[in-house]
Parts: sequence; structure tokens; C-alpha cells
Amino acid sequence: EKEKEKEKSLEVTNSKRKKNEPIMNTLLIPTLTSTSTSTSTSTPSENAIRRAAKAGTWYEANQSVLNSQLERWLHNAQITDLENLSNHNIRAIIAPHAGYTYSGSVAAYAYKTVLTKQISRLFILGPSHHEYLENCVISRASILETPISNIEVDLETVQSLISTGKFSYMSLSVDENEHSIEMHLPYIAKCFPRVKVIPIMVGSRIDVASYGNILAPYLVNPENLFVVSSDFCHWGRRFSFTNYDSSIGAIHKYIEYLDHKGMQAISSLQPKKFSEYLQETRNTICGRVPITVLMQAAKECQQKLELKFIKYKQSNACTTTQDSSVSYASGVLYIQN
Repeated sequence: EKEKEKEKSLEVTNSKRKKNEPIMNTLLIPTLTSTSTSTSTSTPSENAIRRAAKAGTWYEANQSVLNSQLERWLHNAQITDLENLSNHNIRAIIAPHAGYTYSGSVAAYAYKTVLTKQISRLFILGPSHHEYLENCVISRASILETPISNIEVDLETVQSLISTGKFSYMSLSVDENEHSIEMHLPYIAKCFPRVKVIPIMVGSRIDVASYGNILAPYLVNPENLFVVSSDFCHWGRRFSFTNYDSSIGAIHKYIEYLDHKGMQAISSLQPKKFSEYLQETRNTICGRVPITVLMQAAKECQQKLELKFIKYKQSNACTTTQDSSVSYASGVLYIQN
């Protein structure tokens, strides 16, 4: 029963979605042109603490057990593709946000690349699975709780973003109901115990170009690191996505083909190319909009950037339409030498 509950935790939901309406038709394609956004400039509570709402279900609540898990996964993550890369040049990582039983070891590959990187602040961009948002919203909390240690929010940078008129605050209930940001917090507390964070939930219908332009100056700053939260293909009837081309091979081979094609589009750092890929394949990459925001910010930078994926895994090797799986990948965005 416990394993069923963990598997259920992977499911993508959307409170605004009509019954039986595929998520790919409601939230799939990032908007590359201007749209209206609703904002609020109400101030956050300086004493508000965001609880570790998923601790004990999606990941271990016991500090010692969780710390041991993270250490083991980080130790076991062997990266060969980036041997000559200084982590000083890394500007962002992409990593999954499912239950740690499924994706914790994959996320370790992304965090391993920046384990000794010296940073002052960390931006987390995560999708919204439950709230329909037409803008980007930021945590109202000043402290983010994790079983490892609590993390301080960079209130000064948050206020700077709010002042642009493109960001607003989310309520603590909305914040704690969403897992895409929280699932990164234990790794952040482990790898960067003194860093301040800026947690941003990215809406599904936003002006990607505007947000990329706002975030680009932060992306080029070597004292910053961006973490983009995303899983890849959600395949199966419960995800309303069963696309399959038998000429590729077994279902899990098709999913792998689909995801790697998506990773190639993302690695191009051309938002239009990724958007066209999503239109063509309808792949259910839940963090497609945060990923596109990162791509747009990279496009605005004057530096020569490259994005490479270093780890990929599926939760289950699907062979029939009765099966389901979620894919996970870790990637790194860095300045070319």
C-alpha cells in the first residue's frame, strides 16, 4: 500500500482541468509572445515558515536517514561527460521533482556537478501542478523548512523581482501544496547550507520573453545558481498520454526516444525549437515552461552557453498500455571555455 501511495505521488494534477481532459491540451505549450498577467504587491510575512509538507511521504522526514540517502546518491553519481568543466562556469541545473524513491538518485547527478560551487543565492524555478497561473509567483515565506536544515529566502532579491510588476506572492497554502520546489530543498540544504534562495512557481501561460529578460542578469552572475525543476514524459492512461510508435521498439524505447528528442531541443537553447517539439510530440514534460524561461534567459545573455544532459531514467519500463511511467533527467547549463 505504501508503494502504491508513492507511485500515486508522481501523478500530475491540475485543479482547473476538466474531467478526462488531457494535461497536454491545457498546460503544454509555453507562450512565447506577450500575455496579460495578474500581480499582487502585498508584502510577505518576515516570520512565515514554509513547512516541509512532503516530508515523511515523498521523502524521508528523519534528518539522519535523509542525510545518509543524499550522501549515498551524491557519492554514487559518477559523471564523465564534464570532467574538464569548472563548476565556476555552471549557471544552472535541471533536475526532477518526483518522490525520492524514484528520482532522488537522478537529481544527485545535477547536484554533484555543483557540489563545491561557491554561490550567494539560488533561484528555483518550478511548475505549478495544482494552481492555474498566468504569471510567476514567489513564496511568501522567509524560511523554508527541510529535515536537513532550514533555508533562508533572499527577501531583498524577491522584492526586486516583485517591483518589476511581473511577479506576485503566493499564499502559504498554495506554496505547501506544490511539490516541484520543495523536492529540491533537501538537496539545496545539503549542498549549500548557507545559501539564500528565491523560490519561483512558474505559471503555464506566461510571457516567457519578459521573464527571460528579467532573469538574464541574474543568470550571468557567477554568484548565482539556477535550479529548474522538471520531470520528463508522463506516459500512461492515468496521465492521458499514450502516444506510441511501434517502429521505434517497445513502449519504453519510444518514451526514451521521445525524451531524448526533447533533450536535444532543450540543449539547442532555442525556445522556438523546443516549442515546436512540444507542438509536434505533445510530450508531457511538466516543467516545460520553467525550462523555456531558462532557455530564454540564456538567449538574452552575451556569454556563450551550452546545455548538456548527463543522466536519464524511467520509473518503469512500459511494455503494454496498462503500464505507466515517469521519466527523469538531469542537465547542466554552463559557460563554454
